[in-house]
Amino acid sequence: MTQTIAQPATCLGPAGRRNRLAQSPDALFCYGTLRFGAVLRALLGRVPARTPAAAPGWRAAALQNRVYPGLVAAAPGSAAPGVLLTDLDTREWKILDAFEDDRYDLRRVTLADGGGGWAYVWPNEEVRPQNWDAADFQSRHLSQYAARCARLAPALAAGRPKTE
Repeated sequence: MTQTIAQPATCLGPAGRRNRLAQSPDALFCYGTLRFGAVLRALLGRVPARTPAAAPGWRAAALQNRVYPGLVAAAPGSAAPGVLLTDLDTREWKILDAFEDDRYDLRRVTLADGGGGWAYVWPNEEVRPQNWDAADFQSRHLSQYAARCARLAPALAAGRPKTE
């Protein structure tokens, strides 16, 4: 199966930041920290509906000096596991978009079931050769990471940029 790569958004929003949401995304494919209910609850105040999903031709790569992954193109036969969030409202999309690093591009990707979803794709910098380990993240970093997300959430909900 080939991967579909939509072009990243080029519209500028407030303060000159790219408006990745100008593409009117619907379902969000989450392959990293947003797969965890504790992170979603900390950021959004709830856990949206999640459906297991996978993105063929992609991998959730471990990144240098980061506890979260980046979605990067992978060899044929590879697939990034994750979940599809299908009931995000406009406010929640804005919160998650503000949360994601500016280096990510929001792109539509084809999923294993033939459907699609939007995903934050990493620019292929600082990528480690191994895949990100969700179980390791859960056991070693999740509680601190979710607490950080809870600290960031009020500012993100108010439309302010991430500060830490």
